[in-house]
Amino acid sequence: MTDIVTAVLWLAGSVFALLAAIGVLRLPDVFTRMQASTKASTLGLGCLLLGAALQLGDLAAFIRAASIGAFVLLTTPVAGHVIARASYFADVPLWKGTVLDERKQDFERGA
Repeated sequence: MTDIVTAVLWLAGSVFALLAAIGVLRLPDVFTRMQASTKASTLGLGCLLLGAALQLGDLAAFIRAASIGAFVLLTTPVAGHVIARASYFADVPLWKGTVLDERKQDFERGA
């Protein structure tokens, strides 16, 4: 039974990682690419780590996988925010289909 659950988790993690890679290649601007790379890859890595911890089956493997997962969950959102902020301040153009730029209103009020 553990092998089946592990296989399902590894397959789900691989699919999410593939979707993150496809999103980075196919999405139109840096902000949407950043969304795909941070969300899908984090979920994919979580599934892969959980599957690895289940397959190895001991407490030490679970603690290592949980530590790696915690590190990724703490650093990925911060990195995504820094990339988005730097891109916005560097005047990276938004996708032409973007309807609303809420950050522009914030900086116009503060100026």
